[in-house]
Amino acid sequence: MPNPFFEPSDLPYELPPFARIRNDHFLPAFTRGMADQLAEVAAIGARAEPATFENTVEALERSGAVLGRVRRVFSNKVASDTDEEIQALEVEITPRLAAHDDMLLLDSALFDRLDALHGQREQLGLDGEQLRLLERHHTLRVRAGARLAPEQQRRLRELNAEIAALCTEFGQNLRVATADAALVLDRAEELAGLPAAQIAAAAENAGALGHPGKFVLVLKNFSCQTELAALEDPALRERLLAASLGRGIDDNGPIAVTVARLRAERAALLGYPSHAAWEVADRTAGTTEAVEELFGRLVAPAVANAEREGAALAEAAGVAEIRAADWQYYSERVRKERFDLDAAALRPYLELETVLHDGVFHAAELVYGLTFTRRPDLVSYHPDAHVYEVHDADGSPLGLYVGDFHARESKRGGAWMDSLVPQSHLLGQRPVVVNNLNVAKPPAGEPVLLTWSEVNTLFHEFGHALHGLFSDVRYPLLGGTQVPRDFVEFPSQVNEVWADWPEVLAHYARHHLTGEPMPAELPARLREAQNFGAGFRMVEHQAAAVLDWAWHTLSADGDVPGEDGVEAFEAAALERYGLAMAAIPPRYRTGYFAHIFNYGYAAGFYGYRWAEVLDADTARWFQENGRSIRESGEIFRRELLAKGGSVDPLAAFRAVVGRDAEIGPLLARHGLAG
Repeated sequence: MPNPFFEPSDLPYELPPFARIRNDHFLPAFTRGMADQLAEVAAIGARAEPATFENTVEALERSGAVLGRVRRVFSNKVASDTDEEIQALEVEITPRLAAHDDMLLLDSALFDRLDALHGQREQLGLDGEQLRLLERHHTLRVRAGARLAPEQQRRLRELNAEIAALCTEFGQNLRVATADAALVLDRAEELAGLPAAQIAAAAENAGALGHPGKFVLVLKNFSCQTELAALEDPALRERLLAASLGRGIDDNGPIAVTVARLRAERAALLGYPSHAAWEVADRTAGTTEAVEELFGRLVAPAVANAEREGAALAEAAGVAEIRAADWQYYSERVRKERFDLDAAALRPYLELETVLHDGVFHAAELVYGLTFTRRPDLVSYHPDAHVYEVHDADGSPLGLYVGDFHARESKRGGAWMDSLVPQSHLLGQRPVVVNNLNVAKPPAGEPVLLTWSEVNTLFHEFGHALHGLFSDVRYPLLGGTQVPRDFVEFPSQVNEVWADWPEVLAHYARHHLTGEPMPAELPARLREAQNFGAGFRMVEHQAAAVLDWAWHTLSADGDVPGEDGVEAFEAAALERYGLAMAAIPPRYRTGYFAHIFNYGYAAGFYGYRWAEVLDADTARWFQENGRSIRESGEIFRRELLAKGGSVDPLAAFRAVVGRDAEIGPLLARHGLAG
């Protein structure tokens, strides 16, 4: 059977032919794909005729077709449906890919041609997208070290390969550590307080993991596990939180120290005082000072709010000070008392398929005119991953959406969007995007009931999917979510606003058995209750952001901690930023902070809040601009979502809202205005 990666897929929208892809196809495809692209790039650099946009920049965009196909599918496989064979291949291929990327970015003949074009870019008669593409290719190579001396480039390649290998090891360690830290319980009574469906899911987990007749609480990727809000046994709550906070520290702590040191050395080699300075120079923040200023605006009011919340919880618990393991439990009790809102009472109205079809998809139709049709004839990479065809308001085909929402042993934790086929007019490709969540799968025949947090996560990740689906650019490098890291979360966070938009909520929040709508008073109480806990959520998130920042503002000659000093380093960083609150652990600690040591968010976790400044302002714009939702959605799509990276991102924001962003709506959203 021929290798399915060697030719474009003949399926609709070039959906990868998953039914024909085997594990033994990956390595030959990587090997051929890298060789092909290097040959293509060498041919571009060896051209005798002077560089032009077409024979250099556009030719570069056409290169690497085989590698692009296998790389995207393999990346999805690693994250969504891995196995031991794939993990071994990941260890082998990651440093090879890092070396390959360096060869492309540091190819001197290609850079000379790009540099010549860049120097005369204003005289080339390029349109806006072409100019943006040329500038991005040139900037990427300068930032990657194309101007360094050969000996410096040699060291740079070594650093990149070592960092890539260590980050892969971090991710694989974390998968094992998270599985090993799951709590195995003997009796259902120990889970008192959890809804019956969650207890049944724990029994299913136990059976799947080789513990028949027992119950297993599998850890999510963040610190404060959702079960803490319901478990009645305080000792079990303490065990669960301790398991969550402690995972990965032994194996991944030393890796984090080494990666931080290597990143600092690389930044110095490239002429920057720290990795954070190197990263933000190519983001919308621009400088480390701008990020520090954001921290300064948010930390003090967030801590003040959290302290008020903690005092209320301690009073409810009848103790002098609330413990971290008890915070969520007593938060739920205070919410019930103050707002007459039981989080568990919401779940029967939040069935997954109904939320997806009558909530997420309905909002996309309401705002953008989209329709979604299930395509069971199109095979995906796992039985749980379902394919939908997406059509525009005029009925024309737009792309494919793959939804993969259930947790399983072969999937990493968290929630994310990925691209299986990027949109490009140059290559004639329409987008194929995938969303992954990790919702526990109940026993067969039982409904999948979501928490309110999971509903918001689904809307959030679908916002990323829309960013990919609406991409309308010529060149692959500029498509979809290929925007600065501190901007990429903006469209996804905007999409969260539709989760509790009255018209949308009323359309999907129906009891899964009776079909009765959610009682009219519940949404109002939900919105009120969300303000209680805003301090906790902001402190939890900011604490993770400053840990990321502390690791990546280290200088090459600075005081990098020893391999056994990770916890002391964390404590000092939290103290320095005024976030050392024992009752509110960071959303991620170093041992399981995969965002920054495995996924690519290094020195970028601040970006969620940075982007939320834009998101909160845009949500206000949707509410107050005087246009219909459909008209506003068309503007947001045309001026921002469709542009991808083909325009300056903040210029795209101004094209929508009509001015620069203001921080007031963000502060008000979290009850921090005062």
